[in-house]
Amino acid sequence: MLKWLEPPEMRASTALQQAVGGNPLVADTLARRGFSQPQAALAFLHPERYQPTPAEQLPGLSTAVDRLEQALQKQERIWVWGDFDVDGQTATTILVSMLQDLGADVRYHIPVRATESHGINLPWLEKILQQGADLLLTCDTGVTAFEAVEYASQQGLDIIITDHHELATSASDPAAAVQSGTPRLPAACAVVNPKLLPPGHPLSTLPGAGVAYKLAEAMYTRAGNSQACQALLDLAALGIVADLAIQQGETRYLLQLGLEVLRQNHRLGLSTMLEIAEVNPQLLTEEHISFVIAPRMNALGRLGDANPMVELLTTQDSGRARSLAYELESLNAYRKLISDQIFQGAQAQIQANPSLLDSSVLVLAHPQWEAGVLGLVASRLVESYHRPVILLKAPPGETARGSARSIEGVHITEAIARHQRLLAGFGGHPMAAGLSIAPENIPEFRRAINRTVHEMLGGAPQEGTLQIDGYLTLSDLSLELVADLERLAPFGPGNPPLTLALRNVQITSHSTVGKNQEHLLLTVQDQSGNAQRVIWWQGAGWPLPEGAIDLAVSLRTTSYKGQRELQVVWLDARPIPSAPETIQAAPYQPEIFDLRQELHPEQALLRLRQQFPSLQVWCEGGSPGAVQGQTRLELNVGEPLAIWTSPPGSDVLRQVLHRLRPGQVFLFNANPGMDEPTAFLERLAGLVKRAISARDGVVELEALCAATAQHLAVVRTGLEWLQARGYITIVSRQDDRLQLKPADRQQPAQGQAALPQISARLKALLEESDAYRRHYATAPPQSLIRL
Repeated sequence: MLKWLEPPEMRASTALQQAVGGNPLVADTLARRGFSQPQAALAFLHPERYQPTPAEQLPGLSTAVDRLEQALQKQERIWVWGDFDVDGQTATTILVSMLQDLGADVRYHIPVRATESHGINLPWLEKILQQGADLLLTCDTGVTAFEAVEYASQQGLDIIITDHHELATSASDPAAAVQSGTPRLPAACAVVNPKLLPPGHPLSTLPGAGVAYKLAEAMYTRAGNSQACQALLDLAALGIVADLAIQQGETRYLLQLGLEVLRQNHRLGLSTMLEIAEVNPQLLTEEHISFVIAPRMNALGRLGDANPMVELLTTQDSGRARSLAYELESLNAYRKLISDQIFQGAQAQIQANPSLLDSSVLVLAHPQWEAGVLGLVASRLVESYHRPVILLKAPPGETARGSARSIEGVHITEAIARHQRLLAGFGGHPMAAGLSIAPENIPEFRRAINRTVHEMLGGAPQEGTLQIDGYLTLSDLSLELVADLERLAPFGPGNPPLTLALRNVQITSHSTVGKNQEHLLLTVQDQSGNAQRVIWWQGAGWPLPEGAIDLAVSLRTTSYKGQRELQVVWLDARPIPSAPETIQAAPYQPEIFDLRQELHPEQALLRLRQQFPSLQVWCEGGSPGAVQGQTRLELNVGEPLAIWTSPPGSDVLRQVLHRLRPGQVFLFNANPGMDEPTAFLERLAGLVKRAISARDGVVELEALCAATAQHLAVVRTGLEWLQARGYITIVSRQDDRLQLKPADRQQPAQGQAALPQISARLKALLEESDAYRRHYATAPPQSLIRL
């Protein structure tokens, strides 16, 4: 449980409340966030009331425009050098699109993360020189590329750097270095970086895509076509949200405008991505960027080659757009899988060595972690443990590489910089960084950075906090209220969504939901009998509070089948001290009988059936021999249970036992033989074929899971494989029900290009099931049935 911070004692003036529509919570929130004057508040809420900042206020931008105009006049070849995250991808696309539109001879390169890492690397710079280059224009990178800029200068290649990362300086405080005029910059034709501006300047929080947009804006203005830049606002919005840019001044203004352009859905590649992800573009918000679009785009940069993203964002070929979008879909699914595996591995390290939590910063390493997703996993660990986290991939004999994520009050890049003598390299922002280090230096680095972070936190103990913005009752909740609060959107860093507390409610029911049953859907009720559904993302498995609680939530609207609905999201809960004590039921613990080593298991099962006439036999993937079993969907509550086939995972076993709560559990160990790709796909294909013949192609995913003895993720991936191979077409999806039909063999299979990635993902998922079944065969019984 977090420490709750009560709403600040600050109230909006009557003039402010009236100016913004009369809602006191909206007005008070604006006042607390620094918009106490009506004019400033209205400019924050409405982009048409905001006064845009001239692009030329970015230091170095006018010089950059002059050099680019010269290149256009002389028809020089311009190379755009980007970065592989979403901010870099969109910044690259903005600049390439603008230069092509103005008639430039332009090419681009985005480094491949696995082989090149961030920044301007000399081997690829040499390739560019060999292919012909007169001017190199960077975006979202380059401000510390001293060696590369010097080498380019020696070769006669001019460089313009546009970036937003921290400046190189000997001072411990980068902001102080800027104010004192001491930042160290590469000797480029121009360096355009909002970090050169004083804090609080309207352009100071622009990310790479925002800087690229302002450069494009200036170029179009010089060309006498300032309105042309508006078509690039959607790309700027993607970069702003994905890079967690602070929503102040011009950054928020560009995001507001960019969201409107995104909703117009004019970009074919994005339109195809949204169609596959089943997102209605007209209802798109910054949350869709954060949780739907950006993860797919990042997956390409983290696990593959991000250069095709520029093509996806600019193509007018619908077939090519669909092929690339399916590739993103497959990579994103694989990214989710390996992220979950690394998160579980990190948790296992912490459980095995709890003393790690005595440190102010978590530094964890593993030789086989996928470096491309370590930042994502680090963010999840920051949320769980409320402290900075550094994760490293440290293969034997190689330099360890990793990512860091931080909390408010800890400038993680500055903390890392203090120990650069131990590092091979580093760079980043106040809240995120990347680094490389010799493996033998990791223990010393862990101790050193722990001391630094401890000092930055003032020696205070780690304690997560949650700022409450206001209190509501269940009867206050309505679509009208949420519509009023959403006038404060888009939300993000610098303008977080409101955290509201519901007083004195109790949980009356709950169930797991989601593809892998990882979320909780709860119903809470107050003393007046008002009830409300609440979603707790990733809440499955966490203990639920007993009795009366205050519940911290966020509120948004969602769309289901075209109807807008109120969504209440669980954030945290605290018990009410004065609530009457409740009698807790004794924890459920069945009698466990271990028959996994029986030489004649079928005979043992026959004896059990004689002893327990109501015995149920959980058996999936087909019933071998004399076993007459039931799938997980056919079992009844409360009866003795024999687990005949080994489950595919602990989550499936736990869900079945939670639902049935049998008094006796008998463990057998028959392997259903469904963890080899060919066997699984043959059975899945047979089940699908029968469904198409007998039930108009309607299939229930849970039924397919039971029939194949597998996880939901395995079945979904198997269906993707069948579609990519051209065997079936998925006509529609509704919750966990799909309608399928035979594929048209005259048409190319959807997602054919993504088949290798789908096959690899399916193989990894099946190996995960196989690994659990092998663990299940020998693990202590009590550890398997632990609920």
